[in-house]
Amino acid sequence: MTDVPPGAPRRYQANACTQPIAASTLQRRTLLQAGAAVLTGLGLSGAARAQGRWPERAIKFVVPFPPGGNSDALGRVLADRLKDVLKTPVVVDNRPGGTTQVGTEAVARAEPDGYTMLLAAATAFTVLPNLRKLPFDLSRSFELAGGVADYIAIATARKDLNLRTLNDFVALARKQPGKLTWGSAGQASAGHIYGEILKKQTGIDMLHVPFKGSAELVTGLLSGQIDLIIDGVGLGLARTGRATALAAFADMRHPELPDVPSIPETGLKIDLPAGGWGVAFPKGTPRAIVDQTGTALESILAESDTRDKLLRASVVAAWQTPAAYGRALESSRAYYAELLRAIGMKQES
Repeated sequence: MTDVPPGAPRRYQANACTQPIAASTLQRRTLLQAGAAVLTGLGLSGAARAQGRWPERAIKFVVPFPPGGNSDALGRVLADRLKDVLKTPVVVDNRPGGTTQVGTEAVARAEPDGYTMLLAAATAFTVLPNLRKLPFDLSRSFELAGGVADYIAIATARKDLNLRTLNDFVALARKQPGKLTWGSAGQASAGHIYGEILKKQTGIDMLHVPFKGSAELVTGLLSGQIDLIIDGVGLGLARTGRATALAAFADMRHPELPDVPSIPETGLKIDLPAGGWGVAFPKGTPRAIVDQTGTALESILAESDTRDKLLRASVVAAWQTPAAYGRALESSRAYYAELLRAIGMKQES
């Protein structure tokens, strides 16, 4: 009877002296009722009662991308360090599909007990709501632990195109309208949107080829199926000399590619949309658990070793409080609503 308040049994000692058998039954019933009343009065769910002991078992960390890409690398770096800080296993569960919808929806429907969390991709809350009706919503379906990272995509071309800069690629595309291709990690993924922006704001025409994740995207570029990618995996391709980095698709150079210019440095007039990742739990997860995770993440992202590991995956550690990250997502959602209409990407009927 661990939920019974201290002292409750003493209330029935007098009855026990006069009517032992009946009182014993009454005592058990009353103790149960007393315990239930206390919990009801405090408004505590089973999850809330357990939060003081959280975590007691492994935590599932859903990454809504396939293995091998930047998001997967970020998820695994965070899971490995959270395991040490929270003193419990944190297991990455890759749930790709629907441009992050499959994994995101799985977490939205999960039990809010603190043992399922999401590597939340900005795409799921900024791009997808403008393209399709979703069974989840940022504010109604999730508890944010905070923003964790930003993204530096690399515009990377097939080596045998013999190009040196993004301006060279744009010039070639203008000479060969509709013949060059760019690949992405999936429909409505960051790489897809970046390519659409490049098309619109430079006036070139090229064909989009979606793949199932960044790992397949690399194979597509190296095999000659596509001519260009705008994805973080371009970093590894450029460093090994298997492809040519044309520009960092960001307002800063990539620290691992110091000789590759940023978009502003190319002189091309290209707007750069916000992107990145956060961590979230299903709605109703006790706030103490969410806050404890946020505190752990903030400290992990301040570690130089963690920051270096993420940079090698084209991910920039960038902690944001839940409130700040939520505001950034809402602002980006409005930005994408206007942008997607402008490039002809409309919500499915």
